[in-house]
Amino acid sequence: MRVYLVLIFLMHVATCIFGQIKYNLRTEIGTLRFQNTTIDVDPGPNWRGYSLNENQNGLSFDIINGISFKDKLQVGIGVGYLNFEGVYGYSLFGDLQYLPLNSRLTPIVNLKIGSNHIWNQYENGQRSLMFDLSGGINYKVKNNFSIYLTGGLLLTQQAFLIPIRLGVKLK
Repeated sequence: MRVYLVLIFLMHVATCIFGQIKYNLRTEIGTLRFQNTTIDVDPGPNWRGYSLNENQNGLSFDIINGISFKDKLQVGIGVGYLNFEGVYGYSLFGDLQYLPLNSRLTPIVNLKIGSNHIWNQYENGQRSLMFDLSGGINYKVKNNFSIYLTGGLLLTQQAFLIPIRLGVKLK
């Protein structure tokens, strides 16, 4: 009898916990505005220039698969396509998004940490860590469909960029 009570209790706890978790899919398109390089290099004999040259702005297209907890905290894994004025690449990242309010219009905070690879002037291109912190506004069109706009700062490829992204979220 105790075993049945424990099993019923564990099933109830699992239902309460997993009933609050929902799958979501997000798609983002954005512009990456080059600001400056993060380090100054004293050129050596094999130096071919910075990974991204000055004023080399970019475009990004990201797809993020994740789960959301109580419609406020969303955790996911994303993949992205990058194009820095003819220099192509991809990014792989972990994504954390927080919406503090459950209202139709709410602020949004987003953090992406991962890596990217671009095929630039160096042989086989160059890989770099990526750190992206942004904030913006989320508008819930329907209960399972939202549109958001974010802006912030992106550090990657020895460069500081300002990303401005428009995204769509489906639950």
